[in-house]
Amino acid sequence: MPLHKLLALTVFALTYFAIATGKLPPLRLDRAGAALAGAVAMSVIGAVDRRQALDAIDFSTLALLLGMMIVVANLRLSGAFTLAARSLLIRARSGFGLLALNVAGAGVLAAFFINDVVCLALAPILIEAAQMLRARPEPFLLALATASNIGSAATITGNPQNMIVAGYAHLTYGAFALRLSPIALAGLIVDFATIAYIYRHQLRPIRRTPSTRTLRRPHRPRLLMWKSAAIALGTLFGFISGYPTDMVALAAGALALFTRRIKPERVYHLIDWTLLLMFAGLFVVVAGVETTGFQNQVLKIVGPQSLAHPAVLTVVMAALSNTVSNVPAVMLIRPLYRSFENRESALVIASASTLAGNLTVLGSIANLIVLEEAHKQHIEISFGEYLQVGLPVTILTLLLDIAMLSAGL
Repeated sequence: MPLHKLLALTVFALTYFAIATGKLPPLRLDRAGAALAGAVAMSVIGAVDRRQALDAIDFSTLALLLGMMIVVANLRLSGAFTLAARSLLIRARSGFGLLALNVAGAGVLAAFFINDVVCLALAPILIEAAQMLRARPEPFLLALATASNIGSAATITGNPQNMIVAGYAHLTYGAFALRLSPIALAGLIVDFATIAYIYRHQLRPIRRTPSTRTLRRPHRPRLLMWKSAAIALGTLFGFISGYPTDMVALAAGALALFTRRIKPERVYHLIDWTLLLMFAGLFVVVAGVETTGFQNQVLKIVGPQSLAHPAVLTVVMAALSNTVSNVPAVMLIRPLYRSFENRESALVIASASTLAGNLTVLGSIANLIVLEEAHKQHIEISFGEYLQVGLPVTILTLLLDIAMLSAGL
């Protein structure tokens, strides 16, 4: 093998190892740093030149993600998420009712406003609600994590990997949602049924206290909340109308910054800049490994026909997502996608990588966010307890995904 190809594959392997493990021993290099270092290394060794590196970065995807982060940050700061969660949770009449409202609320919100952010906003409120209702919080926190992952599969804006897949497969917002929303809805039903069965003896009638109806009332100006909600709804209308998603998101984000109520620094603080950096770096790293012809060798061994089969592709994406995480996984499969004959494969890649995130605690950032928020309140959810829910939910939802996409539903 020529030296330049060997060097490119070495950079690629080290980058993905650091992303999979979260570090590169003995260094304190995080995932974003690893992606940046990998991108720079690809340029230094000549795998890509400066022009190719810039062309490799999908700025439309980054723009879409940045715009949505600004819109969601304004919703969080306005108290809209708190109000929505409160209005749902105070209506619960039993443990099963609270679980159902939790699954439905998390799933619907995650479909439009990025699952990680939904978990970050709702986890503290859910813990407070469970304590006020004298209910065990663990099943509801597990429902929040798994339902937000499942619900996020429904639309392009549900999670970052959907944005990436829709970008390279040229899928419109409406076409994406039309095919994957029914799968997400069925998955939420499976999620509720699974958790309700596992925790059936603990979901007893809840006991209300006088403080229940004061659950974390948002102390924000109503005008700010209505403005943030109007911008969010306008953004979704723009997506559904078929306008370019990146321009709609950026326009909405820019409009949200015109306010006298919130300092821009507070909005910028809620933007995940490291995620954007990791995306940009990975685009270049993947472009560098493409120049080695590695993807052609993989296709030659596996065969494009077998890899494009929904069941095989689902298993591959599930394995990759739980090895290197779902965002790097969809980036890794991107060079192979061009050999697939139809867009159905893109839907499989997006949905399988998302649903597989429920398998283990480490499968999705949303899972880690929920467990970290629980830990802050001295609520411990072990790896085994999570797996007890995550394993059956993942298997059942992936089987549903294969069946419904294969049937063209």
